[in-house]
Amino acid sequence: MNTFRDGSKILVIGMGKVGSLVGILLNNRFKVTGLDKNPPHYDLNLPFEVIGGDCSDIDFLEKTIPAFQAVVSCMPYFLNLPIAQICHKNAIHYFDLTEDVPTTQAIRQMAETAQAVMAPQCGLAPGFIGIVGADLCKRFDKIRDIELRVGALPQFPNGLLGYSFTWSPAGVINEYINDCEVIHNGKKKMVPALDGLEKIYIGGEEFEAFSTSGGLGTMCETFEGKVDTLNYKTMRYPGHCKLMKFLLYELIMKDDRQQLEQILTNAKPPVQEDVVYVYAVVEGWKYDKIKREEYYRPFQPIVIDGEHWRAISWTTAASIAAVVEMVAQKTLPTSGFIKQEEIPFEAFLETTNGKFFLEKEL
Repeated sequence: MNTFRDGSKILVIGMGKVGSLVGILLNNRFKVTGLDKNPPHYDLNLPFEVIGGDCSDIDFLEKTIPAFQAVVSCMPYFLNLPIAQICHKNAIHYFDLTEDVPTTQAIRQMAETAQAVMAPQCGLAPGFIGIVGADLCKRFDKIRDIELRVGALPQFPNGLLGYSFTWSPAGVINEYINDCEVIHNGKKKMVPALDGLEKIYIGGEEFEAFSTSGGLGTMCETFEGKVDTLNYKTMRYPGHCKLMKFLLYELIMKDDRQQLEQILTNAKPPVQEDVVYVYAVVEGWKYDKIKREEYYRPFQPIVIDGEHWRAISWTTAASIAAVVEMVAQKTLPTSGFIKQEEIPFEAFLETTNGKFFLEKEL
C-alpha cells in the first residue's frame, strides 16, 4: 500500500514555469525531484534536485518512477498517458493538469483497478473552477443552471487577438478544436468549440465567452439528470473568437496544429502582467424560492519566495499542489479516481497552497 504523507518523495515531471512552481510549492512539505529533458531555461534557483531525462522514453520512465510515492505531470496532454500507466502499474499516486477528454477517460478506466490515486484535471479549468461550482451548488435544494467561466488574459492587451500565450499553446489549440460536453435542456450532449458566443460585463469592462473543451472535467456525468443547463466557457477580450475561427476553419489550420502553434507562439509570446478571471454562477431553488449564487475573483501575479509569478502560473500550480496536500492529509481518498467537483472547497482553502486563493483575492 502507498503510504503517502508529508515528507514523501514526489516526482514533478516538466520543469516549465508551472512545473517549477509546483515543485517549489510542494517542496515545503515533501521531498521533491524535478524531471525534464532540458534544464530550466530561465534564471530560477530551484530548491530541489532536477534530473535529466526524456519523458517520451518509456524505458527511462519505467526505471525512474517507481522510486517515488507520487508523480505530478506538468507535461502537455499528449504525453500524460504513458506516465499515468506506469504509476497505475506501480501503485503510485498520479496527478496532472490535462484538459484533454480522451486522456482523462483512459485514466478514469485505469482508476477502476488502481491501488493509488488517479487524479487528472487538477489545474484551473478543469480543476479549481469545478470545485468552486460544486460548492455553490451545495447552497440549493434543487439546481437549475450551472455556468462556469474562466479567462487567463493579458492585463494590457494589444492587437486584434487581445491575447498572450501564458500557458501551453498546444493545450489552448486543443481546447479550441475539440467538441465540448454540456448539459442542455436537461440532456448531456456535445457542442462545437468556439460556439455559444456571449458577452460578459465585469466592472464596466466587456468580455466575450465561448465554449471550449475539457473545462468541465467530469461534471456533466455528475450532474446529469439534476440540472437543466451546465456549461463551461473561456473568457477573452472581444473579437478573439471570430479571429480564431478564421484561422482554424477558413484557413484550415486546424489540420496543421504544429504550424499553428508556432505562428501563435511567435506572434503572441507570454506577458509578465496577466490576470485570471474566475466566474461561476449557479441558479436554483432554496425553500421553494428561486435564487442565484455567484463567485467572482480576479487573480493577478504575485511574488513567491522572492520570484514574480504570473497569475496563470500560480493559480494552476497552487490548485494541483493543494490537491496533492489533501491526499497526503487523507482529506481526500487515497485510491481510485478523484473528481474535482467532489473536492470540498472549504478543505481546499485550508491547505497551505489553497490559502493563496484567499490571501490574494482582490
